[in-house]
Amino acid sequence: MEKDQRIKIAVQKSGRLTENSLELLHRCGLVYSRGRDELICYGENMPIDILLVRDDDIPDLVRDDICDVGIVGYNVMHERRLELEASEMPVSFELHRTLDYGHCKLCLAVPESEDYAGPQTLQGKRIATSYPNLLREYLGKERVSAEIAVMSGAIEIAPKLGKADLICDLVSSGRTLAANHLRPVATVLQSQAALITTGARLPAAKRSWLERLLRRMEGVLQVRESKYIMLHAPRASLAEIRRLLPGSETPTVIPLEGCDDRVAVHAVCRENVFWETLEDLKGAGASSVLVLPVEKMLA
Repeated sequence: MEKDQRIKIAVQKSGRLTENSLELLHRCGLVYSRGRDELICYGENMPIDILLVRDDDIPDLVRDDICDVGIVGYNVMHERRLELEASEMPVSFELHRTLDYGHCKLCLAVPESEDYAGPQTLQGKRIATSYPNLLREYLGKERVSAEIAVMSGAIEIAPKLGKADLICDLVSSGRTLAANHLRPVATVLQSQAALITTGARLPAAKRSWLERLLRRMEGVLQVRESKYIMLHAPRASLAEIRRLLPGSETPTVIPLEGCDDRVAVHAVCRENVFWETLEDLKGAGASSVLVLPVEKMLA
């Protein structure tokens, strides 16, 4: 396939999304090569290349049709969307779906010694953040007027330096806030990894490969917590067994040779299967319960 017909995917070059994003593409069957210091991974078995870039650059790389797909933090995507809309510029990228990893929160955090009694506490305060548009949207919804101090890094030390009364920053474990004697008091946005696609019309061959990749991603994401369960059960307990199987479609029921009163039950469970689930199944009469991981699945 010609070079300009190859799909280009923008992925964070280093950070909390990188490893999971590359693993997702690997599980979709993509085999790629990469030199030690190179920022482009060339697909060997598909016409798909990965560009390793700054997270903040990904929305514009997709918007400008340099890349066809991007995996980016939802917070970064929405911040850029709000910025473009405020400037009355076309967004030109589309959220395809969230990916259920890289979870974090954009939070307001105040010094531990400060009181917080709800959004009105923010009135007239100075808030340091690197997400001014998301913060402005939140303040508007809460009908609060506050000053936004835009900073690009080390947001958590702004109150100590006297540059702000509080901060609005991403929180994952909360350890950084605690180390700087801050505590989260409100969530501005829940975030996770997001898959964005170009709004441009693609050539037929390229569109076909992109659709194939997106189908494979759906298959991988569907089975992330899915398990295949096989068990034996009394026919009389089938209704209770079905109720206990977490997130499953109608299970397959197979007669057991020489046992008119017992059957084999096979089911794909789309939710995690805990020990308590297995114990409940056994309590309902199930035996020979086997739980297997699901590698791939296409609906």
